[in-house]
Formats: sequence, C-alpha cells, structure tokens
Amino acid sequence: MKKLVLLTVSLLFTNLVFAQKYLSKTGKVTFEASVPLFEDVFAQDDNNVGVINADTGDFASVSVVKNFHFKTKLMEEHFNESYAETGKYPKTTFTGKIINFDKTKLSASPQKYTVQGTLNFHGVDKAVTSAATIYSKDGKIYMQGNFVAKAADYKVTIPKMVMKKVAESVNVQYNYILSKQ
Repeated sequence: MKKLVLLTVSLLFTNLVFAQKYLSKTGKVTFEASVPLFEDVFAQDDNNVGVINADTGDFASVSVVKNFHFKTKLMEEHFNESYAETGKYPKTTFTGKIINFDKTKLSASPQKYTVQGTLNFHGVDKAVTSAATIYSKDGKIYMQGNFVAKAADYKVTIPKMVMKKVAESVNVQYNYILSKQ
C-alpha cells in the first residue's frame, strides 16, 4: 500500500522533479462531524503524504482513506463501507497552491497564508480554500490549517436514521512537518 501511495505522489508531482521540494510522509489530517449530545464523529490519519514546491508554492497531498481511524471500530467500518466507499474510492487527494508563498520570507514566526486547490474525495473534485499557518525552523517547513467540507458536496449520503447524529459540515484540519528532499 505504501508503494501505491508513493507512486501516486510521484505521478502527481512530476513537474516538481527539478524544483526545491519539501516532503512529509507523516502528515496528520483529522476530520470531525460531531453534533452536540451524540457520540463524537472524529477520525485521524497520521500517514498523509504532502509535498510543497518551495519555488512555486504548489502543494499536494494524498491519503489512503482507510488510514483514517476512529475511536470505535464499528464507526470506522461504517465510514469505510457506507460513506467513503473505500473499495471504490481508496484515496483522497488535494492539489493546489499556497497563495503568495515565498520561501525566502519564511522564518520561525508563523505567517498566515491562503491555500487554494482541488480536493478529490469519493470520486468528486471540489474547489477548496483553506487558511494556513506556515513557518520554517531547523531547515523544515511547518504547515497547519483547516477548512470545512460538506458531505453532500462529495456525494456522500448520510442515512436518515443517523442524519441527526452526523454534522452536514465536516471540519478538516491538517498538520505537516516537511523536510527538504
């Protein structure tokens, strides 16, 4: 499976061959779709692959959807089989750009950026804009941010019997520590 992820990342970033790349294979992505008074709907993937082209500000990531883990196995099973349909859609990708990114201006002081691009989940491409904080320390680039996605925008159907237990808007957070390649 790791070879599949690395191959996918390689294909997504062929234009980065001669660029100054920063890579993370252990990016953390979480999502939460909890509603008050019901069980938390929260999952985390600690093996998200992310790449920044430091020359252009291009950013991309890929995640194997089955790598998102919930605190209960039953919730994870339902997510993979009924909602994400991981047999049909095994990965999720993001390709985009960090707006006004200039590596020479990075410092140990976090700076605010906007990340714009396309998120592909459940076979659907959707434009996404995210607020991100980026800084550089010890030769690495640290990037964290968040955005909101709606399950309906990605053709994810929530059954009526659990509709009131799962939020329509999903809060997504990401955190990468990227090293120069």
